[in-house]
Amino acid sequence: MGNDMEHDDRREEQRADLGGDGAAQAGTAPEPQPGTEALAALTAERDDFKDRLLRTLAEMENLRRRTERETADARTYAVTNFARDMLTVADNVRRAVESVPAEARAGADGAFKGLLDGIELTERDLLKTLERHGVKVIEPEGQRFDPNRHQAMFEVPNAEVPSGTVVQVVQTGYVIGDRVLRPALVGVAKGGPKPAGAPDAA
Repeated sequence: MGNDMEHDDRREEQRADLGGDGAAQAGTAPEPQPGTEALAALTAERDDFKDRLLRTLAEMENLRRRTERETADARTYAVTNFARDMLTVADNVRRAVESVPAEARAGADGAFKGLLDGIELTERDLLKTLERHGVKVIEPEGQRFDPNRHQAMFEVPNAEVPSGTVVQVVQTGYVIGDRVLRPALVGVAKGGPKPAGAPDAA
């Protein structure tokens, strides 16, 4: 009987020990699986590389577009200084033509007519050459005055056209691409009706 009681006591102790270990295990957080931290580090490193790659690609695309724009501008405006110098030649040719009165031009013959025709042909070829390189004449007469393209030299009283209309061109203007190479010197109408869309005076 004594032996049976001893066996029972041992079994109770074993059960108590097992119960204590189970409780201790239940209260302890599970240890991380091997390699979890390394995987997280690799994932973060991959995301960082991906972000850097996307940023680099965006910067390269911006650089490509900027380079294309600068190349196009260089191609368009490379002759700006040369073209500006050539405007003096165009002005002198025009003065040569205008220095001959209309009556004299109409009645010209022989060598004199040949000279006039040669000067006018030279002017046309010069303007065509300039236009081939992107230089075009500003033709403002009859248009509304534009301070970005025209320079007003004087006002002309004229009630037949809206105020601010260009009625006389003193010197031809030119543009190259979207830029003004030289503004046109003009006379502007004054005293006529207000142009359409102009604000009323306060």
